[in-house]
Amino acid sequence: MNVVQLADAAEFLTRAEPLLLADEARHNLILGLAGTLRDQPGVYLDYGLWVVEDAGGAVGAALRTRPFNLVLAQGSDDAVALLARSIDEELPGVVGAVPEIGRFVAAHSATAEPRARQGIYALHTVKPPRRAAGRPRAATSADRPILLDWWRAFGIEALGDTEPDETQVAQNVDRKLSEAAGGIALWEDEGQPVSAVGFGSPTPTGIRIGPVYTPPEQRGRGYASALTAHVSAEQLAAGRRFCFLYTNLANPTSNKIYADIGYERVCDSVEYTFS
Repeated sequence: MNVVQLADAAEFLTRAEPLLLADEARHNLILGLAGTLRDQPGVYLDYGLWVVEDAGGAVGAALRTRPFNLVLAQGSDDAVALLARSIDEELPGVVGAVPEIGRFVAAHSATAEPRARQGIYALHTVKPPRRAAGRPRAATSADRPILLDWWRAFGIEALGDTEPDETQVAQNVDRKLSEAAGGIALWEDEGQPVSAVGFGSPTPTGIRIGPVYTPPEQRGRGYASALTAHVSAEQLAAGRRFCFLYTNLANPTSNKIYADIGYERVCDSVEYTFS
């Protein structure tokens, strides 16, 4: 068993995809990032790609778009531990599904603290929610100011970013508004945007939904449920086999909303920071 560090995202996917596609929803983040590195090379200029291989092929994998956290794939116990010992760079943190994330942290030399616990959910068929006042529409560049405010607020509330990186917020919104495989939908009521849902980072047969954000004063009216169901149904109708999203496990309201429209929990994911 050995760790191979690669420079080419297409080669990484060729070698790691049999492992990653065995559980596509679980690996949606690493698949989506690797696909972006391959298809849009200007988005992330500095990155690392690692595959653990034995005689039968890939048994572990990881990816990092620097300066962000390492993203860990599911792998054998030995492969995960080998990655933790072999990646020769200082990591700010790591994110991955349970239980493999715990095995990586246990084998890594730095002290780790859990920062966020999320559920990964997948949907194959939409269950229509109760009707909400208003209608959906696609966001455009004219909506950029309000989207920047909402993306910033989402980072503070859902991700614990006490001081959101303004450049990163703008890049995230602009990429969603411009990329062919992604976008942002808005729900409007009485001509005013009241909720937003992003989508993008496609995998071979699926696509990630999120962020989902409704300002506090507009909550409890079914806007987020209606818009998430609408976006998910559009993606399925366009040929996606399934949609997936992340939820904050500490927020029972959002977890119930997604379950009510057909999302099913696949696994849990934890982000750790290293000191």
